[in-house]
Amino acid sequence: MNFLYIGGESYEFELGSNLLEIIQNNDLGMESPCGGKGLCGKCKVQIVNGTINELTNEELKFLSQEEIDNNIRLGCLVYPKGNLNIKLLKDKNTNHKILADGYMPEFIKKPVLTKNLYNIVQPTLQNNKSYETIIKDILGKDIQFNYETLKQLPKLFKEENFTAICLNEKLIGLECRDTKDSLYSVAVDIGTTTVVCSLIDINRQVELRCESEINPQKEYGLDVLSRINFIRSKENGLEILHKLIIDCINKLIKKLCETENIKTSNIYELAIAANSTMMHILLNVNPESIGKSPYATSFIASKNISAKELGIDISKFGNVYLLPGVSSYIGADIVSGVCVCDLKNTDKNILFIDIGTNGEMVLSKKGKLVSCSCAAGPALEGMNISCGMRAGDGAIENIKISDEINFKVIGDTDPKGICGSGIVDAISELAKSKLIGKTGRICKSESIKQDEKLSHLSNCIVDVDKKRKFVLISKPKEISITQEDIRQVQLAKGAILSGIYALVSQVDINIEDLDEVIIAGQFGKHLSIDSLIGVGIIPKELKDKITYIGNSSKTGAIISLLSKDVRENLDNIAKDIDYFELSTKENYERLFTDCLKF
Repeated sequence: MNFLYIGGESYEFELGSNLLEIIQNNDLGMESPCGGKGLCGKCKVQIVNGTINELTNEELKFLSQEEIDNNIRLGCLVYPKGNLNIKLLKDKNTNHKILADGYMPEFIKKPVLTKNLYNIVQPTLQNNKSYETIIKDILGKDIQFNYETLKQLPKLFKEENFTAICLNEKLIGLECRDTKDSLYSVAVDIGTTTVVCSLIDINRQVELRCESEINPQKEYGLDVLSRINFIRSKENGLEILHKLIIDCINKLIKKLCETENIKTSNIYELAIAANSTMMHILLNVNPESIGKSPYATSFIASKNISAKELGIDISKFGNVYLLPGVSSYIGADIVSGVCVCDLKNTDKNILFIDIGTNGEMVLSKKGKLVSCSCAAGPALEGMNISCGMRAGDGAIENIKISDEINFKVIGDTDPKGICGSGIVDAISELAKSKLIGKTGRICKSESIKQDEKLSHLSNCIVDVDKKRKFVLISKPKEISITQEDIRQVQLAKGAILSGIYALVSQVDINIEDLDEVIIAGQFGKHLSIDSLIGVGIIPKELKDKITYIGNSSKTGAIISLLSKDVRENLDNIAKDIDYFELSTKENYERLFTDCLKF
């Protein structure tokens, strides 16, 4: 057996695995945006001592000469040949900026979950009925007892009264004595990037508290296709990702309960909104079919599943309600948003967009719902960017370029990198200042020197190994925008913008006919309208029609816990949303190419 040493701690491993796999198997917190394929350069580590394979050509694309001299390598391309001592370069405990709040619509509150108190009627010699029959008589209806409820019956008949727990008027559990005052549920939004949980007091019909975390599956890929590839390539890949999300949800639930001083056993239901891939992984159902044509899902309808069977640490009677989806790439999170915005009941033309990795959008043409999804990729969240990072402490989130370069850093600390809103800001400013052309190419330093208004920025444009970049900050750590970074954002903005035009065309209206653009999701909230328009993610004609609604996925999960009507509405909305595949639209490739221009 061999050992990996990190900061005084040791971890066993077997030869044959790469360093990234060893680190991930020991839950040491290393992200791999590309899924360990050597394509992103984000898994850098410093080799202190030990024998490993030679530096690969793939690593040379991501490592500077200074990094090579300091024994920096890419974990996914390092294969230890014995004991190895390394230093991790990224802090696992960075505080991330996670969007948890969202617009809350008006709705009729009729909770699905209820508790009622009843007195026990003891059997007698003259009336020697079974406990089961007596409970049925007391409740006044013929009910089916689940296994956990049957086990409760002997305990119940040692008390004077009991509490019946019902879900949609169906008995799911029995508890000794009066527990009516303790009735809670949790709304969960599982995003590709983040996981958000809100504790709901069903009796008071209010949200008590919200907790969130970065989705721990991120270490195996930042987008759904990377995670599907991980599942496809690793024998127990699905089980690894499934356990990670279950553990994450349980951790957040425990945190909520400890903070609010309630028992996890008093939580009786979870309502979960997520994209289709996350939903499959949650249920330990293989999502590989989502990643290849014809992009079929194993399931899409709403589900009710035993929490105990799924491994969720709440009441033994607990239920997990999964909101419905539409297709492989229009999931329950989007259906949730459509419900929150009531797009089915409008006399306007409204475009709903979740700007993020998957770029989902739904257009309501006076209540007729049509959707599509565009592969925007993780660039807009700061990933697949040379100096990119998530929105956490040390991330540049806002940039302005004029006589000098001004920027804002999350956490008011030294800048470590640039997050999604920062990269979009930067490229918007570069385009506005004519430092990049319509094709996205960075101008030559020599040509900028000759421009009286821009000459002071000429030193920011640097050519290294025939590759051009714009340096935002040179010290203490260089943070720059490379030509490839611009290309990644260009591809993302081209995907979203072409999706908007294709969707508008699909329902036979013009861009000018849109009355409102609703932007939802983690990333959209942090983008300024000027940057959205400046980069060209949203057409300039829509500048004054944009509304941000925050985390509508979580909001939809909350209202589904508090209203029977909402659950019925969600099912109807999912059935009513038409979906079309962008790639099948005539002349889509030409449209996409046109949308790449700044």
